[in-house]
Amino acid sequence: MPDFPILDTHLHLIAPDRLDYPWLSGAPKINKPHSLADYDVATGAVDVDAMVFLEVDVNPADALEEARYVTEQAERDPRIRAMVPFAPLETGAAVADHLAALAEFPLTRGVRRLLQGEADPEFCLLPDFLAGVKALEAHDFSFDICVTYRQMASTVALARACPGVKMVLDHIGKPAIADGTMEPWASQIRALAAEPNTWLKLSGVATEADHDRWTREELKPFIVTAVEAFGIERTMFGGDWPVSTHAITYPEWVDVVEWALALTPDESRQLFRGTGEAFYRL
Repeated sequence: MPDFPILDTHLHLIAPDRLDYPWLSGAPKINKPHSLADYDVATGAVDVDAMVFLEVDVNPADALEEARYVTEQAERDPRIRAMVPFAPLETGAAVADHLAALAEFPLTRGVRRLLQGEADPEFCLLPDFLAGVKALEAHDFSFDICVTYRQMASTVALARACPGVKMVLDHIGKPAIADGTMEPWASQIRALAAEPNTWLKLSGVATEADHDRWTREELKPFIVTAVEAFGIERTMFGGDWPVSTHAITYPEWVDVVEWALALTPDESRQLFRGTGEAFYRL
């Protein structure tokens, strides 16, 4: 375990009594409230003293209410240092009012609009979506990219089309770990890393393997390939709790990361603190 407090750049909180999550009915293992108190239990011996909240795919009608909820949680627990709420970027220029509303929340550093479930692998290249992403520049908002390996080619094109927007790839692009398939994901992640406006979030990896039978040896080549592409200076640690609990505990994930990368003390501080602090302007 790191011998210093870490920053978790990918925290989810789930409040079904207040917000509507249409997808939760299909995820029975985590279909219940998940609070900061629960998170503190789950992290175990890992010392986490700062977090970035990531939107949890709420009903779009509840998007601003989710931002209010997180703001209230941060007022009670200042370890929540920033948040990345939802924005309907596919509405193009019309997203401006939504972004202006998000800018009223001091913790907003960027936005996320999930792409992983889109049937069209080039959804993110549609003119209105590109216009929505470019609208982030007006507020200096970053974009968290959540795609699967099937959408990596278009993700590279997205980064090239919007060079003024900082982007971070969540969950290392969700490679086909369960199938043991490295290509074309490996080549595409190197192409994405070649774009200067991109960063990597080391999160959500075990959930792309067989949830019950994964091994650290199976995860290692995907972790190493991604981090070698971006470098430690552009890689940040994310817990992806509680979604990650489908496959791995929080301390196990930290342990796997340290084992796979054999970090020096300076590299460890960069991965577990420095990159995320700089990217999310903490």
